[in-house]
Amino acid sequence: MTGVVTELAGLLDLSEQYFWIAVLVFLRTGALVALLPALGEQAVPQRVKLVLVLAFTAIVLPVVAAGAPTVTPGLATFGSEVAAGLILGIGLRLFILALQTAASIIAQATTLSQLFAGAAPEPQPAIGNLFIVAGLALAVNAGLHVRAAELLILSYDILPQGRPPTPADVADWGLSLIVSTFSLSFSLAAPFVIASMIYNLALGAINRAMPQLMVSFIGAPAQTLGALAMLAVATPVLLAVWLQAFEAHLLQPFAVPR
Repeated sequence: MTGVVTELAGLLDLSEQYFWIAVLVFLRTGALVALLPALGEQAVPQRVKLVLVLAFTAIVLPVVAAGAPTVTPGLATFGSEVAAGLILGIGLRLFILALQTAASIIAQATTLSQLFAGAAPEPQPAIGNLFIVAGLALAVNAGLHVRAAELLILSYDILPQGRPPTPADVADWGLSLIVSTFSLSFSLAAPFVIASMIYNLALGAINRAMPQLMVSFIGAPAQTLGALAMLAVATPVLLAVWLQAFEAHLLQPFAVPR
C-alpha cells in the first residue's frame, strides 16, 4: 500500500511539473503570436488568436517537455518566457516594418504618397498596403505556421526555459537585425529612388534649356504613370527578395546579420 501511495505521489509531482512547463510554453507562444505577421494582426479576432496559441502550445509542448529542466513557478520565470516570446515576435515584425519603410520611400520618391490618402486604416501610402498584404500572403503560402512552430522549438536551445535573456546579447542581436531590415528596405526602394533622381535631373535640364515650358505640368503626370508601370513590373521581384530574407531569418533567427 505504501508503494502505491509513493508512486501516486510521484505521478502527482510529475503532472504538476508538466503543468507548469505547459504554462511557460503557453506564455512564450502567446507573446510570439501577438506579434506574429499575418496570424497576429489586429484584424484577427482575439478568440482566433487564443485558438492559435493553444494549437502552437500543443505542438511545441511534447518536444520541449522531454528535455525541460525543473521549473520553479514565479514572476521572474513567467516574465522571462514572455520576454523570450516578444523577442521572437519583434524579430519577425521588423520584416513587416521593412516593407512599410520601403513603400514609404517609394511613395515619396515617385509622388505616389498621397494616392488614395486616408483610405487605409493606418496612416501609410497605398503602396504600403499593397506590399504588406502581398507579403503576408506570400509568407502564409510559404508555410509561416510551420516555420513559427519550428522557431518556437528552436528558441529553447538559445533561450532556455525559465532563464531571462541576457540584455547585452539581446541588444547586440536586436541592433544588428534592425540594421539588416532597414538595409533591406532601402535596397527594395533603391530602383525607384534612382529612377526618380534620373528623371528629375532630366526635367531640370529640360527646364534649363526651355525656361518658357511648364515642365511641372508635363513631368508630374509622366512621373506618376512611369512609377505605376515600374511598380507593376518590379513588385514581384521585390517581394521575392523580401520573402527570401524573411525565410532566411526564420531558418536562423538568432544569427547576427553581417
